[in-house]
Amino acid sequence: FSKIFSHEALESYLPKIQLVIKDTLRAWSSNPESINVYHETQKLTFRMAIRVLLGFRIPDEELNRLFEVYQQFVENVFSLPVDLPFSGYRRGIRARETLQKGLEKAIQEKLQNTQGKDYADALDILIESGKEHGKELTMQELKDGTLELIFAAYATTASASTSLIMQLLKHPRVLEKLQEELRSKGILHNGCICEGSLRLDNISSLHYLDCVIKEVLRLFTPISGGYRTVLQTFELDGFQIPKGWSVMYSIRDTHDTAPVFKDVDVFDPDRFGQGRSEDKEGRFHYLPFGGGVRTCLGKHLAKLFLKALAIELASTSRFELATRTFPKITLVPVVHPVDGLKVKFFGLDSNQNEILTGTDAMLGATV
Repeated sequence: FSKIFSHEALESYLPKIQLVIKDTLRAWSSNPESINVYHETQKLTFRMAIRVLLGFRIPDEELNRLFEVYQQFVENVFSLPVDLPFSGYRRGIRARETLQKGLEKAIQEKLQNTQGKDYADALDILIESGKEHGKELTMQELKDGTLELIFAAYATTASASTSLIMQLLKHPRVLEKLQEELRSKGILHNGCICEGSLRLDNISSLHYLDCVIKEVLRLFTPISGGYRTVLQTFELDGFQIPKGWSVMYSIRDTHDTAPVFKDVDVFDPDRFGQGRSEDKEGRFHYLPFGGGVRTCLGKHLAKLFLKALAIELASTSRFELATRTFPKITLVPVVHPVDGLKVKFFGLDSNQNEILTGTDAMLGATV
């Protein structure tokens, strides 16, 4: 899987990721009602996985149907394995079977239709990698691989995307500083993203943007922790942990108690700036993607997606909270607002003025 997330691969995905995000924000902005951000970012990350990572040319209607089936699968994936007719476990199994049928159809169409490709997607790389090692992947292996890629790109990225939008709403000065950085780097001009300006190296040079994403992932790490198998007996705080045991490490508790972080409950992107660099002290104080040799392979893709989303939000949209107060946060199954976060989006023209909908324009003309 390492080739799938290489620098070259990310460079080729970036324009496609931008297109998916642009289309989504345009749809959000044209909706006269507020949207449920968490639900919509789940749709966004699912669409990104299908269109960009897997390169499937699935019509929107079929894509929406697959999304609903995938949600059923995810909702029941951790159900108790009690195989009764109406159990969550049985619903999850049925959803997985339906999903795999849809994926098999999409894979077969992809293998038959190789014309018009302008980049190598993750599934292309996976297939070629298998051939390089003298092993052509079976259809079942391809289905399992695609499902794993979708799962990796879905819930955690949707969680972090929602947290990002909520923090930009809570901290308008952070959004202003992002816009200032984009202008200073020649990416944002007269309210528009300059054509061809968003490349991997340009995005990597946006230091404040990097700090914002790091702080979102520190304070709102999507998952609480991970599991490891003890390879060698060791002692911790006077307790002996035997070889072969399974242990869980807590990402959230680590971030909350690490001595390098000051005012841990405060959203402060500048803590990662050059003057402070609070993540540079020690190896395992900051680990939103885990640590060691088993760190998340998709972390660079996730961060790139979040940065591309932040750039588009800072450049092409105005958005405001649609409820009186910010919702509480729940941690299960991943971090997200209990009400999904209700937000009203407004499109902007090139002069950063709101784009009126047809109804709004007519109402304005009659005043």
